[in-house]
Amino acid sequence: MKTMNSFRQLVAGVLLLLTFSGANAQYRLSPSAQVSLITVAPGEELYSSFGHLGLRVFDQPSGLDRLYGYGTFDFRADNFYVKFIRGTLPYQLSVSPLYDELYGWQMENRTVREQILNLSPAQKQRLFDGLEENYKPENRTYAYKFYYDNCATRPPNRIIQICGDSLRFNPAKDAELSKKSYREWMNDYLGEKPWARFGMNLAVGRPADHVTTAAESMYLPNNVHDRMSAATLLQPNGQTVPLVAREQVLFKAQNVIKQTPPLWAIPEFFFLVILIAVSYLTYRHYQTGVRGLGLDRLLFGISGLAGWILFLLWVATDHGVTAWNPAILWLFPLHFPLIYWVTRPQNQRYLGTYFRVFGVLLALGFLFSKVPGPADGMFIIALYVRAFYQVRFKPKPEIQSVTTV
Repeated sequence: MKTMNSFRQLVAGVLLLLTFSGANAQYRLSPSAQVSLITVAPGEELYSSFGHLGLRVFDQPSGLDRLYGYGTFDFRADNFYVKFIRGTLPYQLSVSPLYDELYGWQMENRTVREQILNLSPAQKQRLFDGLEENYKPENRTYAYKFYYDNCATRPPNRIIQICGDSLRFNPAKDAELSKKSYREWMNDYLGEKPWARFGMNLAVGRPADHVTTAAESMYLPNNVHDRMSAATLLQPNGQTVPLVAREQVLFKAQNVIKQTPPLWAIPEFFFLVILIAVSYLTYRHYQTGVRGLGLDRLLFGISGLAGWILFLLWVATDHGVTAWNPAILWLFPLHFPLIYWVTRPQNQRYLGTYFRVFGVLLALGFLFSKVPGPADGMFIIALYVRAFYQVRFKPKPEIQSVTTV
């Protein structure tokens, strides 16, 4: 009897597989089918710092359990790193059973919440059919945009699409989600990753300082969760019900004491050391009456290289948020190679003009910088110390020996 039952389960599984491989759009969900949002808390790795969101379709009578996630990419893609840096790496919709993914999130100690939605049978079917159509090989890839089109924005857009005007968002919650910029929302999740916080703030430009609407804030999974929790749904009979029928925690992360990063591992300490070293060396140069142009070549050469990276992120990528970056004012691309040209012996008459112009750019960069914390300010001050010294530099007169007769 046990063998016969196993055989029947195997046949049922094969038939179900054939059904989905041959005619996905024709599969009819049962009246008891559930559609839910799965919200995964942020993880320790940088790529998981902002959490994850998926759409689950669960139909118990048929054994259907499909989790749709839009955050998958292929490490084997041609020119992977070039495409990743340029913002052209294609992301895609992936499908897997929920509990296969849940095991991995448990291993990463990430809280997982499920919001079961109060959708009508027709709405569930339309959502499921649309997801299956989206999962076809020719439809599943898309151009990922960190703020505008990612694994968190796509699931709620699907829900909004199939619900139409019957979906009503809570004005008070929307007002709460409309008080921060893209950058400020991002920084809420990067407090424990100081170098990532510094680097990402340095890389994004003025578009990141746009104050989001409630809809735009849903580029983060937790914001989607909160906005959907407060939403309501107008049913055909005129009754208004909560969009989220009920919520359950599938896994609760254990409390772990997180270690404070050592002092040397934070940007503020790193740039403070640079500022102190540059100030000390400049003082020594003043005492000895030398220009110390080697130090300037090092500092401004590195600044120029960093500026070229920011410039290329602006003009040669498709991220959408790296344009109009004020950091280019102090990480000025033309320092590389200008600093090497202007410090040649035959060109040093231009040094005063060069550093005066750059002093103005440094002041503007300091004024308009959006990088949180004092790290960038310390490096700007270090550069300004060198610029001021070169503008005010006067060689000490050589001491001539006097011969007494």
